[in-house]
Amino acid sequence: MHSGLARSIVTFASAAVASGALISGAAPAENADISVRRSAERTSFSNAEIKEGFFKTAFHAELQFDKRVERIRKFDEPVRVFVDNRGPSDRGTEIAAIVADIGARVNHLDMAITSDRQAANFIVMLVPRRDFAQTIRFRYGERQARQIQNSLHPECLSGIGKDKTHRIRRAEVILPVDAGEFQFFDCAYEELLQGLGLINDDSSVPWTMFNDGVQMGFFDVYDQYLVNILYDPRVQPGMTKAEVDKLFPDVLPTVRAWVANTNALKGAGPREGANVGRP
Repeated sequence: MHSGLARSIVTFASAAVASGALISGAAPAENADISVRRSAERTSFSNAEIKEGFFKTAFHAELQFDKRVERIRKFDEPVRVFVDNRGPSDRGTEIAAIVADIGARVNHLDMAITSDRQAANFIVMLVPRRDFAQTIRFRYGERQARQIQNSLHPECLSGIGKDKTHRIRRAEVILPVDAGEFQFFDCAYEELLQGLGLINDDSSVPWTMFNDGVQMGFFDVYDQYLVNILYDPRVQPGMTKAEVDKLFPDVLPTVRAWVANTNALKGAGPREGANVGRP
């Protein structure tokens, strides 16, 4: 990636070490730790719970190098993801599957893998775990790398670069490929999603993977609500909290319908009897 890209990325998020047993090697179907979490996933949320998570993740940032401004940040153009594989094993196939999954579950988001680095506005760097800290130093320089390490203590990292109107123009993710099967998927989903604009982690929201105390390893229903709200066309880059708050009563029913329908088609929808419309 060009050095200018690193200099323009000013907002960061990270994921902490995943809890639970890490299973090395690919599972025939789904990783056992992911399956356990999927079977226990909560899928019914009130409007207030969804709104709380959105406002806490979309308007803040774990670490920000430029002026702190609480406005919506999102891509307003197709997202093209290039996988830069520097690890001992090629995880490009898994990243492509994750990108396809995100793209299928988020309405109004055109997200796909590209083999053309110059055409990409989202870079996923796959590195050996032993090279993770060194890669951060190389990408961002010693001073910013120290800030990242001291503030975030990351096991994986995402960053976004935005323009003056708060449109995300580029994003990048750094992922260790050999830290364990579950941790790879947990980091990959969280960092790719945060690179789309929900860049803040918040420990007070217990249902989101954007919380260092929560590890999922898949695109859970609660976070599908959050990302779909962000990419609703009515939610524009640069909007304030007050502006988004006015839109919420109109946006949320549309998002609920999309998430319910998408998950029902994929066999992973809200559980029977869930009251998805309560305030």
